[in-house]
Amino acid sequence: MSARNFLGIHVVNLSRSVAEYKEAIAMTSSALKEFDNEEDLDVVMGDEPTDLVDDDPGADDILDPTDEESAFDLAVDRGSRRGQNNDNPSADLVRVYLNGIGKTALLTAEDEVHLAQTIEVGLYAEYLLTDSDEPLTRAKKRDLKVLVKEGRKARSHLLEANLRLVVSLAKRYTGRGMPLLDLIQEGNLGLIRAMEKFDYAKGFKFSTYATWWIRQAITRGMADQSRTIRLPVHLVEQVNKLSRIKREMYQQLGREATNEELAEESGIDESKIELLLRQSRDPVSLDMPVGADEEAPLGDFIEDSEAADAESAVVASLRHSDIRDVIGTLEDREQDVIRMRYGLDDGVPRTLDQIGRQFGLSRERVRQIEREVMRKLRDGQRAEKLREYAM
Repeated sequence: MSARNFLGIHVVNLSRSVAEYKEAIAMTSSALKEFDNEEDLDVVMGDEPTDLVDDDPGADDILDPTDEESAFDLAVDRGSRRGQNNDNPSADLVRVYLNGIGKTALLTAEDEVHLAQTIEVGLYAEYLLTDSDEPLTRAKKRDLKVLVKEGRKARSHLLEANLRLVVSLAKRYTGRGMPLLDLIQEGNLGLIRAMEKFDYAKGFKFSTYATWWIRQAITRGMADQSRTIRLPVHLVEQVNKLSRIKREMYQQLGREATNEELAEESGIDESKIELLLRQSRDPVSLDMPVGADEEAPLGDFIEDSEAADAESAVVASLRHSDIRDVIGTLEDREQDVIRMRYGLDDGVPRTLDQIGRQFGLSRERVRQIEREVMRKLRDGQRAEKLREYAM
């Protein structure tokens, strides 16, 4: 009998006690022991989530309780050593976290079923308290509140007992752009989602089912947060696939594969290969210190192809200075007209009409002033000073 059917029959009967509910839960858990504990992932998952990263070494291995505990103990040991030999505060946080969650014992299959049953009973009891139209006595409400509280405790226990599974999976993804604590946090979100979706009646272990949800949460978190510039999830999948194929072909060919070879092997259009390869590169800060002493930023060693060389900059500065000196020998109105006409002050040349409106002159008068200025600049010492720049 399922927990939902049990409550559907017995919660309505207001003469039942909390002790009878507990006894019924225990009976249901005992009956479910007859399920086969061998995991068939195709049956478990059905249309459940798949991974976003397909190049994870060993990612297809499902952890049994023994493997999980061994991997977790190894992580605790490494975390402890890092904490002793490293002044990094994050290492201390990892060690404290690992030691904390290691105090909760692993669950057997029977324990998982019992906790899942208790959670379901608590959820249904909460439904009867909040959403049901059925009248309940004060005693019955009190009994249901007890069941809700026990359901929440079972939920916390199931989560805490599987936190080491999250650590065992998260440590496989270290070195990919996210700190271990962030990976664990994403995995914990996947664990919560797995608990909400878990169906104990199918007879499979919770850790097996939760593994896929945890991995999906971690890989999705990596897709969203591991890069300085975020890429869409579908693009991350293609980048990871192409990177894996590129490594494999390098091992086979002994050289870097061409874009054409990568396109043929991956099934991705060749025109898109170069785009994906560019997206797979990690951005580097121009302020990153480099060199033996790491005193100079990387930007100091990168040439700006669009910047003028030093000699050209000096010549341009001298030319501008000489032009200002020569123009300074003209009459005030002539100076103003020639500066506006050629945009010597702000780089924006004006038309004859604009200059005329500015000074209350006609177009023709402005043209005459411009012609007179150009005549003066061609003669005498003024021309001599500017002649070298015309060569």
